[in-house]
Amino acid sequence: MDILLTHGYFLYEDPHELRVMRPYPPLGILYIAAHLKARGFDVGVFDATFSNLEAFRQYIARARPPVVGVYCNLMTRPTVLKMIHICKAHGSLVVVGGPDPANYAEEYLAHGADVVVVGEGEITLEALLPHLAQHGPTGMGHIQGLVYREDETRVVRTPDRPYITDLDAQPFPERAAIDLDAYVRVWREHHGQGAVSLITARGCPYRCNWCSHAVFGYTHRRRSPQNVADEVELIRATYRPELLWYADDVFTINHRWLFAYADELARRGLNTPFETISRQDRLNEDVVKTLAQMGCYRLWIGAESGSQRVLDAMERRTDIEKVTGMVHLLRRYGIETGMFIMLGYEGEALADIEATVQALKDANPDTFLTTVAYPIKGTKYYEKVKDRVIPLRTWREGSDRDHTVAGRHSRRFYAFATRWMVSEVNLHRQRLAAQPRYARYARMAKAFLSARAGRIGMMLTQHEVERG
Repeated sequence: MDILLTHGYFLYEDPHELRVMRPYPPLGILYIAAHLKARGFDVGVFDATFSNLEAFRQYIARARPPVVGVYCNLMTRPTVLKMIHICKAHGSLVVVGGPDPANYAEEYLAHGADVVVVGEGEITLEALLPHLAQHGPTGMGHIQGLVYREDETRVVRTPDRPYITDLDAQPFPERAAIDLDAYVRVWREHHGQGAVSLITARGCPYRCNWCSHAVFGYTHRRRSPQNVADEVELIRATYRPELLWYADDVFTINHRWLFAYADELARRGLNTPFETISRQDRLNEDVVKTLAQMGCYRLWIGAESGSQRVLDAMERRTDIEKVTGMVHLLRRYGIETGMFIMLGYEGEALADIEATVQALKDANPDTFLTTVAYPIKGTKYYEKVKDRVIPLRTWREGSDRDHTVAGRHSRRFYAFATRWMVSEVNLHRQRLAAQPRYARYARMAKAFLSARAGRIGMMLTQHEVERG
């Protein structure tokens, strides 16, 4: 084995995910595995999702891989640090990559990693592995996209590696390297339908100032409709899922591509229900109609706030009134809607939270998810507030999700605000659901009163005639 690829997400250690039970496989390392295998490397994959740390320890002790590549995101830092320790104890060199190591390269090196890969990993690892085999983790200045320690006092950052331009030339993710049937089975057991994920593009060109672009930058590179349809055809034939999850940042960003892709799916008879994410400004009636025809059953919109003032501060480039209109449009075409809401962004006041509650009532999405803003290192939001960032846990025990900002409300406040928001929206929905019944009662009462009024009027007229 030339390299073992793994990640730090252990499903059964995540209480929230255990309630939701919507696991998806680690597409990033499966893409890297496929690329390296196509270049002749011997690649192993340890999928941590349904496993545990002790099983990982036993695997490393048995397999003794010379190099272990570990993907790490905001959620998995504490676990990944434990995995690094296990690998080093058994003589493996450790390469880490993903959004969190890109922002904290020196910290990961200080905690045992030998090399940090910044950006996409495929071509960087293709160049790195032969060097590590011959020379070890030193003298790597000629390899783009790395951070490493040359000696005890000097950290070397090599130039950024250009992004892969031709995504069609990349092999599909190496799903056969993991037990993908286990994911589909868990979905069926908990939701009645199995789901498989895929991506049609890499990167997002939008510059919302709280969003990290540590891996793909601000690029947007898209696969051809034919290439994606080929993958969907393979997924359907191999795993027979009832649902697909298009994990793009903004699925409908390119309308011409979307219409061409819809035509390609229709031509092949590949109409599979799916869920995905988009933005208000990348939706219109033609797009929504096309999504419905393609089989989109739920679409998530990153609304983030019901306050236009806050949205503008985020550099979101969306209009909250148009978000409401798009939610209504989606539902008219039979597409369920979800909204992402972020509380606690810099400068948000109580009036902005009230505006968000009102926006949720006006839009009335099928569901919405809330989070409290946290400054991610490397973002404009972080730079704006970095002098007031307060970590609530040590670096090795937490992540940027555990950051709060001095001067804003407490976490307890936002917990209450979230409960109030959910309660207000649920009450509003109950009132809307009751309106047809109330309207029927109102019509009956009005008819009754009209009839009574007519009868009384007739009686009065008769009385006047008699008096006359």
